[in-house]
Amino acid sequence: QVQLVESGGGLVQAGGSLRLSCTASGRTFSNYAMGWFRQAPGKEREFVAAISRIGGTTYYADSVKGRFTISRDNAKNTLYLQMNSLKPEDTAVYYCAASRQAAVVVTTGLDGIDYWGKGTLVTVSL
Repeated sequence: QVQLVESGGGLVQAGGSLRLSCTASGRTFSNYAMGWFRQAPGKEREFVAAISRIGGTTYYADSVKGRFTISRDNAKNTLYLQMNSLKPEDTAVYYCAASRQAAVVVTTGLDGIDYWGKGTLVTVSL
């Protein structure tokens, strides 16, 4: 089992920045590709970003490319999502996800995920 706990969400004005963190415990963090997903009110959960086990490869949804950066620190068992130039449409609950499969599988959606965090709310106001 892997336990994932997100933090760093909050209320920010459009154009602002936030950094989300996800701390993992239970199993060897570096054995898992990691990702961020989000779910806006009334919408399905969607892929945001993914990173390979050692952090050498990253993937992004087109909607966040150039604004968000995913990274990880395996020594600290922590995943990050730096979010810049935030827009109201980025408002959602953001979920951390772990997968035993390759990072590219994380990009395909929910079926590739083995563990989920409980989420952290990001609200972007005008």
